[in-house]
Amino acid sequence: MREMVGIKERAERQISKAVIKRLPRYRRYLGDLQKKGVEKISSKDLSELIGYTASQIRQDLNNFGGFGQQGYGYSVDYLYEEIGNILGLNKTYKMVIVGYGRLGQAMANYITSHEHNFKIAGIFDVKQIIQDVEFKGAEILTCGSLANFVAKEGIDIAVITVPAEKAQIVADTVTRAGIRGIWNFTAVDLDLPEGVACEDVHVSDSLHALAYYMQDMK
Repeated sequence: MREMVGIKERAERQISKAVIKRLPRYRRYLGDLQKKGVEKISSKDLSELIGYTASQIRQDLNNFGGFGQQGYGYSVDYLYEEIGNILGLNKTYKMVIVGYGRLGQAMANYITSHEHNFKIAGIFDVKQIIQDVEFKGAEILTCGSLANFVAKEGIDIAVITVPAEKAQIVADTVTRAGIRGIWNFTAVDLDLPEGVACEDVHVSDSLHALAYYMQDMK
């Protein structure tokens, strides 16, 4: 097995966002193979499962060291673990959800059920009625205490599911309190300081892309 490329060297290579976005897909398929008891797989067989070319898979993985052996392919367990390490999934992250409407509730349920490296420490909303309630061990509080909670608890990630007009205010609040990452489900492109990572989930973009692809099927 080839050694994984260090963080500094990866930064100097300026690995594209497209490569990073493909890594979770690789890991998901590898996880399915683990459940089936598959021990090794070639880039060709992996390409048939995922839909990317074998060349694309090898190029993506070579950005981080390769991980394969000629004539053997990839160890499913090893590659699954190493992609997890690349993605930072060898750590635990503390999160808050800001906005506890239907989307916020859905994300809270998803995270607690499926993402075991991400722990929801607090949930925040503007409604006073939810104060002093808990969701699976996480406090549900009003937004007035958000900044103090983030700073005191050392929260890593804020999940923002508030209405669009409140998104930037929430982002400013949590970044000043020390948040390092934002998972943004609003229709707003946030203005964030350096040192804060943000992943935008624009649901309408995905839906509109689907409509485009369906045109070719008529």
